Amino acid sequence: MDNYYVLVVDDEKEIRDAIEIYLKNEGITVLKAKDGIEALEILNEHQVHLIILDVMMPKLDGISATYKIREKKNIPIIILSAKTEDTDKILGLQVGADDYVTKPFNPMELVARVKSQLRRYVTFGTFEGVKKVIDLNGLMLDKEAKEVTVNGEPVKMTRSNIKLWNS
Repeated sequence: MDNYYVLVVDDEKEIRDAIEIYLKNEGITVLKAKDGIEALEILNEHQVHLIILDVMMPKLDGISATYKIREKKNIPIIILSAKTEDTDKILGLQVGADDYVTKPFNPMELVARVKSQLRRYVTFGTFEGVKKVIDLNGLMLDKEAKEVTVNGEPVKMTRSNIKLWNS
């Protein structure tokens, strides 16, 4: 993968270090924080493309941290938690997480989920590095101007097309 930055937030050093090993093997740079407050500080100082966030942490828990992050950023968040009840998973997703993985976890599955979220975020999301014009073999989508062309010829957009684009 390109040089993406993933922030791993967990109060257990062993978990942070283990995740770092697996992600580094995929060419992903890992930033680490031991609680939600430290995570917010790192987010203010570094460009981060994805967050893996534990729920039960001292100082600022993962649910509260997710609320704070969502006030300013729309980067993917994967909650990694020992809380396995459906209500916990639903709460995590409702507050703004994009995925929820329970501990103990399969490291290769976590890596696959990270790569999937990064792919979606960088291709279709609000990542600042995303091109404003997407070229798909002659089909050009100008996201900013909301214009579509095929082999240089403009495609007329209906109101329903424009509504879909804005949704």
